[in-house]
Amino acid sequence: MGISKSTKFTDNQNRKAELFKALGHPARIAIIEFLIHQDSCVCGDIVEELPLSQSTISQHLKELKNVGIIKGDISGAKTCYCIDDKVWAELDDISKVLMSSYSDKIKCC
Repeated sequence: MGISKSTKFTDNQNRKAELFKALGHPARIAIIEFLIHQDSCVCGDIVEELPLSQSTISQHLKELKNVGIIKGDISGAKTCYCIDDKVWAELDDISKVLMSSYSDKIKCC
């Protein structure tokens, strides 16, 4: 979203959009799912698990890190990555509030 448009929305709305946008690619979902199922930080294993080049995975890791969903140094294949617990909890809260705010009693269509 362009800067001129994003200023018309609240900081909270922009943050939500930023987080959901970062999750809006199947490769990033695959990376998150892979990290969730690990017992510790992952060092370089992501490239072996996904059908993408190291440079493409690095780009996706950078997007996830920019919004804070993951943490770790993204400068090479041997760096470690993990879910940022604080931002994951923020995303969980945002999702719960958004999903629970809809009432199926509202009939519009």
